[in-house]
Amino acid sequence: MYKKPQQSITVAEATKKMERYCAYQERCHKDVAEKLNEMRLIPEARDQIIVHLLEHNFLNEERFAQSFARGKFRIKKWGRQRIVRELKYRNISQYNIKTALKEINEVEYLEAFHTLAEKKSATLNESNLNKRRKKLTDYLLYRGWEPQLVFAKVNELIPY
Repeated sequence: MYKKPQQSITVAEATKKMERYCAYQERCHKDVAEKLNEMRLIPEARDQIIVHLLEHNFLNEERFAQSFARGKFRIKKWGRQRIVRELKYRNISQYNIKTALKEINEVEYLEAFHTLAEKKSATLNESNLNKRRKKLTDYLLYRGWEPQLVFAKVNELIPY
């Protein structure tokens, strides 16, 4: 199959593209670096664009981490451990991770956990209690909820 040759792009065009990319939704440095690599820019141009994005507040890692934590908790019902794991994967600093976790209200967090666990437990059609407990435990742990919360809730919902 014929592949069209890669068009060369100027630094100004790449900067405009990246401004739109960052304005559309919060991005982390890793996302931006990957996008710039796809554009096949020389390292000096990539660095220049990243500095421009930082100076003009298009790229802000603390803001990204806070937005990420809020969104993943409220929309996907992820627990703190999963959020931390995903932020570390994106090379977010420990300071920004701590700041991001402060965005999650403790009362809301526990309410969301209990609601999620009860909803999942109600949908499990397993007659064997041990398998049912394992399925619920695995589901909640995968979602990033703390093990002590998970085991206490599983014991409450599916007693031995």
